[in-house]
Amino acid sequence: MSSDIDLGEIRRVLRHELVAIRGQWAWLLALGIVLVVVGTIAIGMPLLTTLATALTIGVLLLLGGVAQLVGAFWTRDWSGFFLMLLMGVLYIVLGLLFVRQPIQAAEALTLLLACTLMVSGVFRIAGSLMHRFPQWGWIFLGGVLNLALGVMIWLQWPFSGFWVIGLFVGIDMLFSGWTWIMLALRLKSLPGARTATMA
Repeated sequence: MSSDIDLGEIRRVLRHELVAIRGQWAWLLALGIVLVVVGTIAIGMPLLTTLATALTIGVLLLLGGVAQLVGAFWTRDWSGFFLMLLMGVLYIVLGLLFVRQPIQAAEALTLLLACTLMVSGVFRIAGSLMHRFPQWGWIFLGGVLNLALGVMIWLQWPFSGFWVIGLFVGIDMLFSGWTWIMLALRLKSLPGARTATMA
């Protein structure tokens, strides 16, 4: 009974959210098209995308470090002053390394990604084999794919550092773009969408 109520409440909330944004379907469609175009370009130029990603992360680390330092000096009397100060310095040092050496930073990120994929793949495989919950085969297959992808990236490292990050960013943008496009087209087909847009 409670599950029926929860499902009905979820449907009501989703319907309300769709009605709230259905008049903006054209903007969502434009966003999706831009993401698909940029994602396709990113996949076609993975080295440039990888370097741009490393530089962006570096700039964000620098901004975060400066914010941490400012926050630390604003709260000098707090017992966590030195920890905030240390974090700010660490962020700035990492940001400078990313900005000054984006290729080496991309290689490090790629190696970290390979290790993450391999570890998550092993845990998924082990968890699915140990517990054999419903549909465990899909989790097992996902673990095998993660492990294989991580090993492939690791075996090609450091050369994989020139293209992996850019390729993954491009694929993510491509899928996000198509998601927005599908949502926009669905919103357009809702009753009253055209009226809401004209209003």
